[in-house]
Amino acid sequence: MMKKLTALAAAADLAACSTTSPDVVSRYDAQRMSVVQDGTILSIRPVTVEGSQSGGGAAAGGVIGAVAGSSVGGARESVIVGVLGAVAGAVAGNAIERSATREGAVEILIQMRNGERRSVVQALGAEPLNAGDPVIVTITGDRVRVTRAAPLPKRT
Repeated sequence: MMKKLTALAAAADLAACSTTSPDVVSRYDAQRMSVVQDGTILSIRPVTVEGSQSGGGAAAGGVIGAVAGSSVGGARESVIVGVLGAVAGAVAGNAIERSATREGAVEILIQMRNGERRSVVQALGAEPLNAGDPVIVTITGDRVRVTRAAPLPKRT
């Protein structure tokens, strides 16, 4: 039973892992038509995307704390210490999950070709973006990513 709970908590924890990187495309977004718009970066500022709290970290920590606490002392003490271990483990597991899923990112302010301004928050990608860079804003469903635009070929 305890192995099943630990495996379930680990699976929930892994399912909560995600990224805002423009270089990582979710399986759901693959082979889907996207809307592409052109723009120019007005400014970029560093931000932090807060970590998730899916409950997986708390569940895993609670199970580990309960198992560790229940092995202390005699029958009566092991129940009390097991409950205290579960609570402490859940709190610690939640904090670890939140910290592990926090990521550095940037907020990109973009002047679109149609005159509108847009703001997108995403993790840093492989290619550096700077103010003044021409960019492509790709919209797939409710997801948006910003990448540097390739230089346009010169017309002759």
